[in-house]
Amino acid sequence: METVKKNVLEKFLNKILKGDCIELLKKFPDNSVDLIFADPPYNLQLRSELFRPNQTKVDAVDDKWDKFESFEEYDKFSKEWLQECRRVLKKDGTIWVIGTYHNIFRIGKIMQDIGFWILNDIIWIKTNPMPNFKGTRFNNAHETLIWATKSQKSKYTFNYKSMKAFNDDLQMRSDWYISVCNGNERIRINGKKAHSTQKPEALLYRIIISTSNTGDIVLDPFMGSGTTGAIAKKLGRNFIGIEKEEFYIKIANDRIAKAKSYPEQTLFYPLEEKKPRVPFGNLIEAGFITPREKLFSKDKRHIAEVLANATIVTGDIVGSIHSVSAKLLGKNNNNGWTFWFVERDNTLISIDDLRNEYSKRYFR
Repeated sequence: METVKKNVLEKFLNKILKGDCIELLKKFPDNSVDLIFADPPYNLQLRSELFRPNQTKVDAVDDKWDKFESFEEYDKFSKEWLQECRRVLKKDGTIWVIGTYHNIFRIGKIMQDIGFWILNDIIWIKTNPMPNFKGTRFNNAHETLIWATKSQKSKYTFNYKSMKAFNDDLQMRSDWYISVCNGNERIRINGKKAHSTQKPEALLYRIIISTSNTGDIVLDPFMGSGTTGAIAKKLGRNFIGIEKEEFYIKIANDRIAKAKSYPEQTLFYPLEEKKPRVPFGNLIEAGFITPREKLFSKDKRHIAEVLANATIVTGDIVGSIHSVSAKLLGKNNNNGWTFWFVERDNTLISIDDLRNEYSKRYFR
């Protein structure tokens, strides 16, 4: 049975499925996708056409798929697709949902009610927002994204170090300054927007690169113009899209076909590699350090001797490389790997470098 389910998912990979997302998601096996990006209908509740001061009509979101009879109808729809997304999400996967003040608070409540664990709300600050033409409210210059895990216990992917480097060695914050989709990126048919809510590629780039890994499966249950698929392809991820409208599917497929995958070697991030756990005793077992060998602090003020049981001793202090260095420094704890050195050919070598050599030999 599991093989059958797996084969079903493989049939969907890197394709856009036509139909209702709730019904199609029911065909997916449990715990099968790594990352979900959802850009659902916002239920904007527009009651009339919107005009600029010069009386030209604003190309607003007035599509049929964004209209719901009531909040109750919208909540029912939201709960159903979110429940299916939670079912198909892997236990350590994450989901992103984007919205505006019209719907994001309702979405957030439903997500918490059905078991999602919210990690962040990200504010996408539009550097070039549409003005408020009537001058009756503040200019609405942002959208909100909810980033959540399947449960509080999920061990999710977050490429923290990569995002810090991405942001010039500053922590990536939850306010993202990204322009709305315009210029050559905005897809137009006969001069009109092909999709009223096309999202900028920069937004999906940041989401996918920060919270997934190469080879992962990225699901978009509201594929629209195909931004998710195009960026997933560029970044070496698999995608599955769901979309009702044949018109959008054709636009998305054409766009994804033109997207070029980045070279594989550019998608490998040594920065995010987690070092295997190597106890100090392993270096002794493998002959990288020998019993009775001396360890030195970098300034050579402190000297300790290595014992066969992987403890070290200096004066009347004995213990691990960490506890001994901490006592010498008058601290509660200290990283012995960066404190201690061995002397080889009159040169001090960090025992952390020896640990790296050990890892290369035994874990690669």
